[in-house]
Amino acid sequence: MSNLEKWENIIKEKRKKTNFRDFIKEIPSWLWMVFYRNEGVISRYPHTDRSKICDVKVFDDENSKVLASGLEYDDSIDFFDNVKSLFLNIKLPSMLHYWIVESSEYADSVLSSNRVYLSNIVILNCENIFYSAFVRENCKDVYNSIYVIGNNSIIYFSKGIQESYKIFYSKYIIASNNIWFSSNLIWCQECIFCDNLENKSYFINNQEFTKEEYLVQKSKILVQKNIFMDFFFKVNNRGKNYGSTNVAWVFLTNCEDVENSACSMNIKNGRHVFFAWSPKWNSNLYDAFPSGAGGWDDFYAMQWAGWGSSNVYCSMGLSGSTSIYYSYFLENCSFCLACVWLKNKSFCILNKQYSKEEWHSLTDKIFSQMNDDGILWDFFPWSLNPFYFNDTAAYLIDDSFTKEEVEKDGYLWRDEAIKVDIPENAEVLNSKDLNKFQGFDENWNWLIDPEIMKKVIKDEKWNIYRIVKMEYDFLMKHWLPLPEIHWLERIKMWFKF
Repeated sequence: MSNLEKWENIIKEKRKKTNFRDFIKEIPSWLWMVFYRNEGVISRYPHTDRSKICDVKVFDDENSKVLASGLEYDDSIDFFDNVKSLFLNIKLPSMLHYWIVESSEYADSVLSSNRVYLSNIVILNCENIFYSAFVRENCKDVYNSIYVIGNNSIIYFSKGIQESYKIFYSKYIIASNNIWFSSNLIWCQECIFCDNLENKSYFINNQEFTKEEYLVQKSKILVQKNIFMDFFFKVNNRGKNYGSTNVAWVFLTNCEDVENSACSMNIKNGRHVFFAWSPKWNSNLYDAFPSGAGGWDDFYAMQWAGWGSSNVYCSMGLSGSTSIYYSYFLENCSFCLACVWLKNKSFCILNKQYSKEEWHSLTDKIFSQMNDDGILWDFFPWSLNPFYFNDTAAYLIDDSFTKEEVEKDGYLWRDEAIKVDIPENAEVLNSKDLNKFQGFDENWNWLIDPEIMKKVIKDEKWNIYRIVKMEYDFLMKHWLPLPEIHWLERIKMWFKF
């Protein structure tokens, strides 16, 4: 066994035993869910002393010297202090857009998709994605939803949707269509208020109707738009596990030997895996949140991984990379330790290039010292985390974390409200008054007054939001009521399992 394998095995064994609450605190706390205005641009990063940002369009030019030369490792200081020196020496891109992305200025982590708005992690051939997260591969017209995976269209206010069409206010739906206020359906169509059904049609409350009687009942139910959210809150939040063996928790599809995990697919051997998806089997994922794409294995403490990566330890934001340790956003790299924003590089430490022999020698020295210091298996330290803890997925999953608890550990906490630019002379409308702008006409056609797009809406928590044109068109087309809560509050609902 090589020295490198020895250190890898130590990390593996430690990460396989992570306490769930520690996992949530460490890794989902790096997944931002709020957009900020920082340095004159919309950014994933808030304005703090833990990061410096620049517009994504000038990122390479701003960092050309640092990215090209790197830093010398200083063995007189702690490993993570070395990482911090590099991290603070690079201006980070305000947003991430990969390949061809159009009309998505207000969205982050978008790959080859168009018309994405106030959404996060939208991957490969998706379009018209609004107020959503973890939407992947050939999805169209998705609003207020999360974990919508593979060939979906017209999805509204839903979670855990795969290969489905026209799904409204529902959870954990596979290969189904025309579903309302339901959960845990597979190969179903035309179902309302249903749960745990397979290959059924024209069901209401798990009771079968003729097609004619079903349509009569459906029309009576769908006119009750003022209580749609009441219907939704009664939908089962416990997702079934499909095609899986020896798994534990929520909505694991085609998985084997996976525990304490949720909303993941095609995983073999894993623990603490969230929002991980791939079209083929992937093995050995421990403390992974989120991950997705094909051809990767062996992740131990991973936040946001893409296609073709494997043998990754305590890292974030990788694609096409292997044998990566304590690194942040690398593309097509291998054998890199403590690197930030490299492309097409191998045998680097702190972005500095080494020969293969030099790299192995220095890496062995660094890992040996980390092991002696009792930090070899730790994720990035909390003092490096640039996000407000209460604006991340960690707090959405578990809001029992207190300000005092996380600040004591070195996290940031946002107390002040995020500044919202309200247009001068704009009329602010309370969400409880939305019915003044929507309703049925004398012919029972659903109408929403287009004047609503000129208003600023304030929900019960005093959050400010607006209705944009594409959203308005979607609501009108599908006879849906105006949303009564802020778009981020809608997303927050999906993180409770």
